[in-house]
Amino acid sequence: MESRCSSSADSRLTARGLVSVNATPICARVESYEAGEKKCISDVRRTFCLFVTFDLLFITLLWIIELNLKGGIEKQLDIEVLHYNYRDSFFDIFLLAVFRFATLILAYAVCKLRHWWAIAITTAVSCAFLIVKVILSKLLSQGAFGYLLPIISFVLAWIETWLLDFKVLPQENEDENRYLSIVGASERAPLMGPGPLSDGQFYSPPESVADSDEELDDKHDPEKGLIQQVT
Repeated sequence: MESRCSSSADSRLTARGLVSVNATPICARVESYEAGEKKCISDVRRTFCLFVTFDLLFITLLWIIELNLKGGIEKQLDIEVLHYNYRDSFFDIFLLAVFRFATLILAYAVCKLRHWWAIAITTAVSCAFLIVKVILSKLLSQGAFGYLLPIISFVLAWIETWLLDFKVLPQENEDENRYLSIVGASERAPLMGPGPLSDGQFYSPPESVADSDEELDDKHDPEKGLIQQVT
């Protein structure tokens, strides 16, 4: 009887152990996902923010090169910034890059926005401003940079839109759905584990051969059995 009880208890502990082993990797994945969400932004969002920073730095570099080619940075800064002229200056294209950088970093890195409205605003403003500037200004008569700066600024704005709309947001939605499925699987894990084995599946070992031989001898020899009962 004791062997049956101990075997039944061992089976229940084994079943619980299997359930806990199955649930442990799922819980670990859930905890790692939550820790990653609390500590930093996702990899695709970080790549997007790096590209936005590259946009600002690249436009700045091109503008500085343009200032040097025209006769020196100090002289051209005085002409294009202090005596700003919409038709001749590239300073507003640099400010447009600063506007895109500040808006997108604030929305998608600081506030961690998960919507496209911020990138839609920056792209729409950039496209409208550049088209109007190319039509009304005299940039096309100022050499290669008159073509280069507006075109590069236009292309970078649309690449940022493509990255966010087709890479960042879909990837983060997919990660969130996977996280929810993992949480649901972890909640259902105890129900999926094997149940405890019943006591009816266990049996006691057969009696020893020595005891059975003595009982047979007692049956064949009545006197010996009587003597053992008297003693």
